Amino acid sequence: MNIVILAAGQGKRMRSSLPKVLHPVAGRPMLAHVIAAARAAATGPRARIVVVVGHGATEVQQAFAADPDLRFVRQEPQLGTGHAVLQAVPQLDESATTLVLYGDVPLIMPATLRRLLTEAADGVALLTVRLPDPAGYGRIVRDWHGNVLKIVEERDASDEERALVEVNTGILAAPTAKLKAWLATLANDNAQGEYYLTDVIARAVGERMRVVAVDSPDADEALGVNSKEQLAVVERSAQRRTAQALMEQGVTLADPARIDVRGELEVGAEVSIDVGCVFEGRVVLGDGARIGPNNVLRNCEIGAGTEVFGFCYLEGAAIGAHARIGPFARMRPQVVLAGEVHIGNFVEVKNSTMGRASKANHLAYVGDAAVGERVNIGAGTIIANYDGANKHTTTIGDDVHTGSNSVLVAPLKIGAGATIGAGSTISKEAPAGRLTVARAKQVTVDHWQRPVKKKK
Repeated sequence: MNIVILAAGQGKRMRSSLPKVLHPVAGRPMLAHVIAAARAAATGPRARIVVVVGHGATEVQQAFAADPDLRFVRQEPQLGTGHAVLQAVPQLDESATTLVLYGDVPLIMPATLRRLLTEAADGVALLTVRLPDPAGYGRIVRDWHGNVLKIVEERDASDEERALVEVNTGILAAPTAKLKAWLATLANDNAQGEYYLTDVIARAVGERMRVVAVDSPDADEALGVNSKEQLAVVERSAQRRTAQALMEQGVTLADPARIDVRGELEVGAEVSIDVGCVFEGRVVLGDGARIGPNNVLRNCEIGAGTEVFGFCYLEGAAIGAHARIGPFARMRPQVVLAGEVHIGNFVEVKNSTMGRASKANHLAYVGDAAVGERVNIGAGTIIANYDGANKHTTTIGDDVHTGSNSVLVAPLKIGAGATIGAGSTISKEAPAGRLTVARAKQVTVDHWQRPVKKKK
């Protein structure tokens, strides 16, 4: 089979230098969603996917450079949807069916496309929806028997035709040889001076070919994006779908309208997610994980029974089972925390490992460090890992305690069981099992008087 995806439009109403089809929905470019649906719907091992590009063509092709199964053709200038499909014709297998999709209609579902292809087995099938407000869409015109006669664009429609509520989504499937012949006959004698793909329906009807309208089970599948407002509508629809799917898997969502999944979210059993959470990239939540309100998790793995309290930002972290994170904590990339670790409020961890049951409960920075088990990092402890030019590592053995407001100057090794006195700046190895203190001597200055402001 052939799949043609139209992605050449400029999208002037987006008011953006980014090509329209690269604007993200649920964390991926709109075009990526359409390509994924096309692949899922494709029948046979030799399916061809042809993407028609135009505005921002180089940028669009670069965005999908890692997809070897895609073929790109350019439409220059952009003279309408019929003209766009015509550019793809040399790439198509004439003995197969061609499915036409749109790069700015990202919510289309593979199951719907498969229905469309089934109906196109002996004719032409087009996807339609019925809208309470069909403004802006081409209307489906049927005869008295319900057969499709034609599609008329709104700007070219009569008042009677504008009153119709069944509209064209633009998505259709047709025999390729016939489609090629019909495209060659298209004219641009319309209000826009463009070659409409929809006119091939009239050609099919004229040849007494069966034309089937397939109603979409979900009108949101046909939502196209031509403005930032429409992009926001599509985004929320995509998030509603995701929320519904999560709840069907048993996830407890405090409010399904207040979750954003911008990538892939894998969940175990008995997971709960509070309001305002954003999941980006690939995030895995183990059984019984609890995610508090207003958290951002990007490319993270959260272990079973772990709780992430509110207002945390976690990126590139792998956190073990039954840990406690936050509130107001930050994990930067390459963090590995073992089970039962506690990271408290206003603690930042970066490129570090922490062993089982270690704790940094408040106001600390752990960077480029290997922290052992059962370590207690006191409030205000800072690992000074950067000398102004290079990063250096710190190794902290098991059962170490650091007092409040300690500074550990890397490169450094703290032996197992060592205790660092509060307020110390440690720049040399601290031996295992010993108390190490590094403070300036406390002095009280007699007869000292605080300066007084001069009167003006």
